[in-house]
Amino acid sequence: MAYEKFIADRFIKGTVLNKRLKQPVIRLAIISVALGVSVMILAVMIVTGFKNQITEKVACFAAHIRINGFESNGSLEEIPISKEQIFLPGIKSLNGVKHVQVYAQKAGILKTATEFEGVVLKGTAADYDFTFLRDHLIEGRIPDVKSSSPTLEVLVSSNLSSKLHLKTGDSFLVYFLEKEKKVRKFKISGIYKTGLSEEFDNIYLFCDLRIIQKLNNWTTNQVAGFEIFTEDFQHADQINSAVYGMTGYEFNTKTIKEVYPQIFNWLELQNINVIIIIALMILVAGINMISTLLIIILENTLSIGILKALGAYNKSIRYIFLQVGFYIILRGLLWGNIIGLTICWLQSNFQLIKLPQESYYVSAVPVDFSITGWILINVLALFICFVMLVLPSNIIGKISPAKIYKLITETRLYSFQFLEWKRTYELKKQWLAHTKKECLRCNLPIIKKQTGQKKRRSFICEKCQILYQ
Repeated sequence: MAYEKFIADRFIKGTVLNKRLKQPVIRLAIISVALGVSVMILAVMIVTGFKNQITEKVACFAAHIRINGFESNGSLEEIPISKEQIFLPGIKSLNGVKHVQVYAQKAGILKTATEFEGVVLKGTAADYDFTFLRDHLIEGRIPDVKSSSPTLEVLVSSNLSSKLHLKTGDSFLVYFLEKEKKVRKFKISGIYKTGLSEEFDNIYLFCDLRIIQKLNNWTTNQVAGFEIFTEDFQHADQINSAVYGMTGYEFNTKTIKEVYPQIFNWLELQNINVIIIIALMILVAGINMISTLLIIILENTLSIGILKALGAYNKSIRYIFLQVGFYIILRGLLWGNIIGLTICWLQSNFQLIKLPQESYYVSAVPVDFSITGWILINVLALFICFVMLVLPSNIIGKISPAKIYKLITETRLYSFQFLEWKRTYELKKQWLAHTKKECLRCNLPIIKKQTGQKKRRSFICEKCQILYQ
């Protein structure tokens, strides 16, 4: 074992550094790093979970990518296109594409006996992925859009059903105001709740695509467009570029970021909060590391001087204290990860912290474990804290052994004299206090005590000796 590591271990265990100092200083430094790391983990996991949940909810209504005719211009009254397109097989085979489905939508006015509300009916076909809606279904069932004949069953939101006093099994009329008024009577098959009240839940109803085709006088082969779900939304922009290149000039493609920019711009602002939190936590942990190492170095000036007098280089002494700091960082990272990941696991499984869904779009604090974010937090915290340790370690080079050289010289001479006395059996004659009953200097009684960590027998004159605790 290198002597640097040997001495560093003694500092850590408190056999070199006073244990009364070691316990609060080193432990508080470890707690500081642990709290900083745990807060950073929570910030990244919560913001990642929040963004993913909101994205997933918005994608339920608009998917990740949409393909429409150029003439539609984002209008609810979209220009129909054929659902048989030569580019579809190529898009479905693209790496990262999870699912492709057709859709159509139409605006109308929902009317009951006492209330009315503007709504948008989204037409779904047999290929529609109802997984998300099925998970957020609070009552009833999904409309049977796979039946051989068109169904007038619809899925409405809990907000809309509460506002219009509707429940599963109730019927209502929807008016479509065009050149000629059209009316359809729908029946509620189920009620869903996503939490996106104002923008989506209060507006969207899910119905059979064939109903919208009939209302628009389309053929069974015509739809408003295609919706694409990706395996990872982070790659939606790249996939959208590839899809745009595969479709013809008469088609346009958009990601949901372009369809709903206000929502995703707001989500992007959350990244700034995370960056600020991480920067502050790393700064606080770094300052604590600098303070801790400075205290340890200054409290051990004598030990540093002795090491220098014995021939130790500044580099070796600096390495000793860097090992002490590295120990603090690693212990802090370990406990910080345990605390942060435990809180994330508890929140993910038991949803201990609730949120008002009307304000935050989620009913509980969302948590999503990101392996990339977790690794980056630990690497960044380890690197920056370790770099900060270099600053206080430079003070070692400025500590001059001149003041303690005289003490070391006297200690060295005394050690050889002590050895000579022991060899010649004259050691007992040189005792001034040991086993004596009276001090030879001041003629006061010698006090016998058990001192030190090992409770060694000591003989003390309270006047001419100092008892170090």
